[in-house]
Amino acid sequence: MNGASRSPVLIGESFVGEGVNAAHINTVFGDRDGPAGTAWATALASPSAGHVPFVAVLRPSLPVKPLTLFVTKAAPSGDEHGHHIWGPAQAGVAAGVADAVAEGWIDASTVDNTVVIAAVWVNPGADDADTVYRNNRAATLTALRNGASGLPGLDEVLAARETPNNPFYTAPPSSLQEI
Repeated sequence: MNGASRSPVLIGESFVGEGVNAAHINTVFGDRDGPAGTAWATALASPSAGHVPFVAVLRPSLPVKPLTLFVTKAAPSGDEHGHHIWGPAQAGVAAGVADAVAEGWIDASTVDNTVVIAAVWVNPGADDADTVYRNNRAATLTALRNGASGLPGLDEVLAARETPNNPFYTAPPSSLQEI
């Protein structure tokens, strides 16, 4: 397949914030008539227990463009957790997508022909709606920017392989000879 017939799928990731109100976003962006559109429609039509994808809106009956499918990574653990998912996290994702369009990371002329899938982590212990909103907005914009820019670079990935860490685990120093 040559480059002219390919529908690029841009994949991005971002983690913003600390503690229970941090946001972890994975994004998939691409053409509605390509693999991203197929994945978008399939996910919308295939909910599972606790994971019901929905269209992100800036306010009721005003979906963000490009149409964005919000997919929660954690099933709601109770009313407060559900409110953080449906309220500030959704609003943050929608605003972050609109920010990506406003800043040119998503070409405004393509918003009716492209889609975004946002896989969103909202901690069941989240306790500050405004922080959840800000972190999800920033993480969504950053994930879309990273996808559009092809980040991270391979040099950064290879440099970090000896000391992987995340908010839940830090690997001990090691050498390849131990493996």
